[in-house]
Amino acid sequence: MGLLTRTRETAPCVVTISHRFEELSAHVKFTNGAVVNPGDTVQVQGPEIMAAFGEMVEEDRTAVITRASKLEQLWTRATGDFEFMELCEFSFSEEVMS
Repeated sequence: MGLLTRTRETAPCVVTISHRFEELSAHVKFTNGAVVNPGDTVQVQGPEIMAAFGEMVEEDRTAVITRASKLEQLWTRATGDFEFMELCEFSFSEEVMS
């Protein structure tokens, strides 16, 4: 991989969507052992997956992983801490906004 070159690969995956009282989550697990690195992007192929309240849904899908160039990887590693600190500025509360 070059300094400015991006590559693409496909990977089989399992998508798990949970829409339950105790958990609201979405997870993608690559079944071929693929690893996502800083700066990479993942797009899961197929229609939107919906889980009704109280359900957990799992589907086998294919994902397209776009690998970041070496320069993008370095930039993501160098600036990632700053972006994480932005997330720390937010909080959640039970108050209703008006």
